[in-house]
Amino acid sequence: MEMILLWFRSLFSVIKTFELKDAVDILCVTFIIYVLIKFIRDTKALQLMKGAITLIIVYILATFFNLTMLSALLRMFVEFGVLIILIIFQPEIRNGLEKLGRNKLPKALGIGISKTYEDDDTIAIQKKCINDVVAVSQNFSTKKVGALIVFEQETKLGDIISTGTVIDALPSVSLFGNMFFNKAPLHDGAVIIRKGRIYSAGCILPLTRKNNDVDADLGTRHRAALGMSEDSDAVVVVVSEETGGISLVHKGNLRKMTDSDELRERLETLILPESPKTDLTSYIPTFLSIRKDKKSENRKNKEA
Repeated sequence: MEMILLWFRSLFSVIKTFELKDAVDILCVTFIIYVLIKFIRDTKALQLMKGAITLIIVYILATFFNLTMLSALLRMFVEFGVLIILIIFQPEIRNGLEKLGRNKLPKALGIGISKTYEDDDTIAIQKKCINDVVAVSQNFSTKKVGALIVFEQETKLGDIISTGTVIDALPSVSLFGNMFFNKAPLHDGAVIIRKGRIYSAGCILPLTRKNNDVDADLGTRHRAALGMSEDSDAVVVVVSEETGGISLVHKGNLRKMTDSDELRERLETLILPESPKTDLTSYIPTFLSIRKDKKSENRKNKEA
């Protein structure tokens, strides 16, 4: 009974000192634990974690039974465990940090660059590129010519660009047709679009590693498009060589387009920069000029 009373007293003392920052602290730690559990459950980390736990148990038993050599060997594994985990989970950690960088929180804190307002010439170039991609996709769909076109966004694709041939040219329907012509040396790879220009062609994209439920009818191009969208925020247009179907892939989601109007609308929504947002800083120059005009007007009135 006394133990129960002591427990309640300690609980009440903790509740009395409980503040808002403690609730925030608990929520943050809970969220981190949830993300780690989800990460372990959804990837191969679960099996690796089981193996690590097994080695730790063996190390404890070896220490208990005084197995010197085995204990020394396993002790090295335990001491360098953090470094080993970083090496083993390097791809998963990299993908996680990239997703965090593309999240809304860094943008809200002013970290990184989001889709910002650009001048009319840049928007016109991007619109022309989108129109050319839509036109050539419709053309390829009719003729059943395979194509894979990637629009680079915030995540830079330098490692992907290095696998192809740099072109850096203004897009056109005829240029796309020459690159994806089935006898052309670059037709099997992907074309990378950077800031409304065809920057590189014949690029090799990573195949999807997460989406195991891909339709069996979808070929390597669609799997490469999914893999590219999983590793970055790129927008990918795919034209099937077998069916002539046009698909748009973004953030690991593949969506088949019904017509060219839908493709154009989706591309403009995902790629074109946002309009400038109105904030207090936009009023500062106007406010200052108004005050200046009022001061000069008052000065003239006094002189008169």
